[in-house]
Parts: sequence; C-alpha cells; structure tokens
Amino acid sequence: MAKKPRPVLRATRPQSGKARKKPVKAKPSERGSIARVFGWLCRTMFRVVWWVGLRAAILGSLGMAIWVGFYYVALPPMEAQLDGRAGGSVVLLDRDREIFAWRGEQFDGSLRAQTVSPHLKNAVVATEDKRFYSHFGLSPRGIASAIRINLSEGRGPLSGHGGSTLTQQVAKLLCLGDDLPEAECRQQTILRKIKEIPYSLAMELKYEKDDILSIYLNRAYLGAGAQGFEAASQRYFGKSAREVNVAEAAMLAGLLTAPSRYAPTNNLNRAQDRSTVVIGLMLAQGYLTRVEAELALAAPAELSQAAQERAGGYFADWIMAAAPAFLTRDTGEDVEILTTFDRGIQKAAEEALTYVFENSVREGSEAQAAIVVMSADGAVRAMVGGRKINGAGLFNRATQASRQPGSSFKPFVYGAVLESGMHPFDMVLDAPLTIDIPGSGPWSPRNYTGEFYGELRMVDAMANSLNTVAVRLTEEVGREKVRAIARDFGVMSPLAEGPALALGASNVTLLEMTGAYAGILNGGRQSLPYGWIDLRIRGDEKVLMSLDRIDGFRVLSERAAGYLVYMMSQVVEIGSGARAALADRPVAGKTGTTQGARDAWFIGFTGDYVAGVWMGYDDNSKLTGVTGGGLPAEIWRETMERVHAGLAVTQLPLIDPTLEPTRLERELDNLVEDVGNNLLRGLIDSLFGRRN
Repeated sequence: MAKKPRPVLRATRPQSGKARKKPVKAKPSERGSIARVFGWLCRTMFRVVWWVGLRAAILGSLGMAIWVGFYYVALPPMEAQLDGRAGGSVVLLDRDREIFAWRGEQFDGSLRAQTVSPHLKNAVVATEDKRFYSHFGLSPRGIASAIRINLSEGRGPLSGHGGSTLTQQVAKLLCLGDDLPEAECRQQTILRKIKEIPYSLAMELKYEKDDILSIYLNRAYLGAGAQGFEAASQRYFGKSAREVNVAEAAMLAGLLTAPSRYAPTNNLNRAQDRSTVVIGLMLAQGYLTRVEAELALAAPAELSQAAQERAGGYFADWIMAAAPAFLTRDTGEDVEILTTFDRGIQKAAEEALTYVFENSVREGSEAQAAIVVMSADGAVRAMVGGRKINGAGLFNRATQASRQPGSSFKPFVYGAVLESGMHPFDMVLDAPLTIDIPGSGPWSPRNYTGEFYGELRMVDAMANSLNTVAVRLTEEVGREKVRAIARDFGVMSPLAEGPALALGASNVTLLEMTGAYAGILNGGRQSLPYGWIDLRIRGDEKVLMSLDRIDGFRVLSERAAGYLVYMMSQVVEIGSGARAALADRPVAGKTGTTQGARDAWFIGFTGDYVAGVWMGYDDNSKLTGVTGGGLPAEIWRETMERVHAGLAVTQLPLIDPTLEPTRLERELDNLVEDVGNNLLRGLIDSLFGRRN
C-alpha cells in the first residue's frame, strides 16, 4: 500500500487578532446586480438634474427676459441719457468776453458717434472695447480674464480690472437707471455686477450701437471738470471733438483710464506717454497704418494756449467764492460770468514773478509771493496767489493769507494827518519816543537804521519810512482817526488798538491793501476790489444778475489826496522804494517790512494801474536779506513794465507843493489883499520871481 505524501510545513508570519479570512470572490450574478444598481442611480440622478436644470434654466431665462424687458421699457430715449452731470457749470469770461477759466462740470450734448472725429471714435473703441460692434453687450471671456488677472495680482475678483464692455460701462454711467449718489453707483458689488447684465442687454435691444457710444462720449468724465469728449476737447485743445487729429484723439481716449492722473493740464508729459499706448492699440487693431501711427507719435498733442497758460486759476477761484453761491458753486444751470480779468496783465504778473525768482533769488528757495493788479476803480485785472512749488496747491496768498503790512500801512497815517490840515513840507521831529502801554509797560519804536534824524520835512520822513515820526503823528492826530481812514479805504480786517498800529502791526490781506491804495489813486475815493460784472445763463443774452456797485464815497479831500500821492511819489523818487521806479512814467508807492523780516511788501501805482506785491514764507519764517524796497519792489517793477508796454503815459493825480506858494508867500498875498496896494503887490511878485 503506497504511503501518503507528508505535508510540507512552511513558516508563516504571526498574525495579531483574528486569523485572516480568505477573500471570497463575488459570483458573476452578484457583480451584475451591483452594476445595474449603480447605473440606475446615475440615470436617476441625471434625470433629476436634467429635469431641475431644464426647468431652472427656463425659469431663469424667463426671469432674465422679464428683467430685461423691465429695463427695456424703463429706458428713456437716447437723447435723454446724454447729460449725466449732478450740477451745472460755470465759464468765466475776461474783460474782452473770451473764456479764460472753467469751473464745474462742462458739457456739450451735441456730440454723436456719427459726427465725432473718426480718429476719436476708433481710439475709444480700441482702448475700451475692441469687440464693441460684434458682441451683444457682454463679454464672458473678458470678465473671466479680468477675474483671473485680479486674483493673480492679489486683489479681489471684482477689484481692479473689470472686463466690462463699453455697454456695461455705459450702464455704470447711467447708474443702472437708479437715482443714487454717484459714489453708490461706482460701488463694485456682486449684486450690481449681476444687475449690469439685464441692463446692458436691454440697452443693446433698445439702442443702436452708435447710440450707446454716443451716450458714452457725452457722459464720460475726462478730468479738469470736463464731462464728455466735446467739453474735454474744447478744454484741452480749444477745438471741437469733431476736429481732433490722431494724436489729440489718442490723448483724449487715454484719459478714460484715470482722468485726473492723465489730464494734460496736470502733467502733459504723462498724458503724451499714455497717448502713445493708445496709438499702439489703434495700430494693432488696424485703425491706423504704420505711417499714420508714426506721424502721430512724431507730433504729440499739445494743449491750447489758454489751457497751457492755465490763466487765472487764483482769480477764478476768488470769483467763485465771491459771486453768489446759488449761481456758482451750487448751480444746477450752466452759468456764464463776465469778469474784470485781463489775460495780458495776468501773463505779465506771472512772467515777472518767474523772472525775479529765477534771476534774483537763490535756487531752491521756498519763499512765496503774491501779486494783485487792479484799476483805480477797484476792478481786479490779475491775481497771482503764489508760486507753484512743492505741491503748494491753490492756497491764495493774495486773498487768504492774513499778514502784517509793516510800513505799507503808513499812507493811512499820513492821509489822516494831511486831512487834519498839515502840509507835506511841515517840519516834524524824529527823536526817541517812549509810550507807556497799560498792561505792557513802556514801548519805544526805533527806525530801521537805528538812527534818529531830528527835525525834517514830513515828506522826507515818509520817503525814508521813519517809524518814530509815524508813531508820533498817529498819537497827535488820534489812532481812531487813522483806523477810520484805513477802514474807509477798504481795510476791513481788525486793526491794532495800540500805538504799533502806525507801524502796520495788524493782520491784513494783500487784496485789501491793494484796494485801499486804489482809493488813493482814485482821488481819495473808496475803491473796493471787485472781479465780476454780471451773470447770465449760457446761451441767453439776458443778464440774470449784475454786481451792485456804487461810486465810492470820498475818504480824503482832493487836497489831502493830492498831497498824499505826491508824498508817495517821493518814496520812489528819493526814498526806500527807488527800485520800483519806471523809466518812462511817474510812480507812487510805499514799502513795508515787518519786525523780524517775516513779511515784505511793495504797493504802488502809476496813473493807470495799482499793483500790490507781498513776499514771505508760508510758515512765517524770517526772510533773509529781503525788505519791501528790495525783491518786492523788483517784482512790482517787472510786472508794471510789462503791463505798461505800449501804453501812453498817464500822469499821477498829485498836488506838487513845490509849484504852490510857500507859507510866507501866502501870508504876504493875504496882506496885499487887505491893503490893496498894487505897488506892494508888484514888489512881492518881483521878490519871488512871479509874473503879473
């Protein structure tokens, strides 16, 4: 009997827990059952999703159609959508009735896509939406691309690039038909992005493509207060948007990205660089040939003369603050204001200031200066409110800076003295003087030179700006009399109560002081400064409002005013204001330097114009080596030389005491009148060299 084979024993790895069970393979019938169940579940889920999705899509489409239809019905005619301004605008006309400044939102609704320059139309489309004429109002690819870029740059999906079509941008400009503040309209929220879809679709159905583009061309903000391309073209180039060339069109279209940043009035080089990018886009999209693009790049757009000069910025701001607010800053109408502004005089003042600082002031100086030029009746012709340095902004030092006038206040002292009956040749005393001021103790004024000159004529004391004489005369005639003269001439700022009043220790503005000097030139009659003449609605010849001006009342008698002008002429002829002298015509004026040399002034006039100059630092630092008879007098002279170029000489309205009988002559003449002796009269006339 054969033996059974012995089993082979093999070592096995010990197992923890229960012994592993040998896997059992599913039978073919079981595998089929699982597949059938899984297939049934997939088919059921697909049917449910299809059923729900189809009905959701139908309902969504129906809802979208209703939404689009709602907007379609609500959309007004295209013409009603062109003007998107929240308020009105103001244009300011100079004395020749030419526009020199714009304020508010300028608008001209006559522009249409069909009439605009083809170059501008192409530039806008190339820059903002190259598929504008082929899409249906939305660009899913553009939106997806914008979201991808925003996320890759670390921003939110709706922050930065928007991917919006021109139609969607118009929807934003129209605030989606909502009457909301502009700030809310600009908010980029998910809800507003969703609302853009039906609104844009409704516009595509309601309007032609060119109608949508026309709305955009009229409502887009383009910097410098210009609403729409017509206003911007007039503002920057002085021509219609129908006439712009390739370079100008590219510059205007380039503003759409960031109107304030790229505004050519803000930075022309930056605007030209941006227009280069736009020209490249126009070339790439076939709107320009290579030759046309190269020609445009070789001759970049330039500002019009008016925009380049930026004439009258300070003057225009002063007018906007001075004229009635409901017709300027808060107007809902388009207003036109006729002003006293003279473009040529403004240019003269600006050039003079630049010339002196470039040739007589150390490089890098942060000293400021202001200039006001006006006629004898107070009509302001030009205003420079400061130098544009280190972001100095538009703080108007001619109207807003309140500074001490120093000795330029002294004409009011001498005006009061002359009005009391004194004569320019009367003798006055320049000697040490001490006044006890209650609560402050003794005060002793000193002259700029530190010396005293004893007895001298009053005209010489003024010509050399002697402080002790001015204080002594003020105390004699009365401080209130001096204050009254200054106030009547138009210095309305609070005036010092103490004896330092005579030395200009009060804070005043350059406009006030220049207007007061205009009154002196005006024969001693008040001449309050004014800058606007009348207002009207643009396009309407009827004057809506006129400045209610009356002739100024007499402050000084003709005699006192004539003597005062003579004394001020001697300041320039032989005194502290010699550097202000003009070669071809007489000048009268007064210097002013405050204690510590923090302010330096020269204010003066010819027979035609009055001009005031102030110089100092905004932080009230001390000027180095500057007095009113120095740089301010130079600025004044440079300004007035340019202002009077080509003008006939007008004499000053002065009374020259040297041409009048002396006091002895007057007394002897009175004696002759009393005696009635012709022989005695003949002897007196022979004695003084007078002819019968």
